[in-house]
Amino acid sequence: MELITNPQTLLDVVRQPWHWAFSGAMIAFVLFLMTWMGRSFGVSTTFKGACTALGAGRRFEFFKTDLKDEYWRFAFVIGGLLGGVIASQFLSSPEPVAISEATVEGLTQLGISYPEADAQGRGFIPTSVFNFSSLKGILLAVAGGFLVGFGARYGDGCTSGHAISGLSHLQLPSLITVIGFFLGGLLMTHVLMPLLIG
Repeated sequence: MELITNPQTLLDVVRQPWHWAFSGAMIAFVLFLMTWMGRSFGVSTTFKGACTALGAGRRFEFFKTDLKDEYWRFAFVIGGLLGGVIASQFLSSPEPVAISEATVEGLTQLGISYPEADAQGRGFIPTSVFNFSSLKGILLAVAGGFLVGFGARYGDGCTSGHAISGLSHLQLPSLITVIGFFLGGLLMTHVLMPLLIG
């Protein structure tokens, strides 16, 4: 009862790091709702819908889609962006993000300094690599963004679409794609990233 009558205490509880199982339970709940409504959960299809809304369907058959079926997805993505802004600006955890010592050590061996947490508890992005103050940082961001966007559409789905929705629906193409995600992540971590960063 104290949490309900004391907004400050409730806010403090919300700002604490939550157990990972809560996110898993919420994802499962959303997936259950989407399946019940006959929808497929995924975010990358929003790129296709955005291109359709901007008129690409007049020139390319691929982008001729019914936007009425995509309004809910636009709302989901906008809600995710707004939720991220609200969480980062008003609900930041008083504790720094818990990054494993092995990860910090691995980054250090690559010459990447692990950033200290700031007053809002942030500090999990190596700003020496991911920044827009250097040509290398800009090129990495643009190239990475292109590969993620192109790969998601070429693979007919992103990680959330294949790994969450596709696997739960026992789709073999999604299983193959998810295996590719993991192999690509291992290749990037152990082979390509040392070459790009070093």
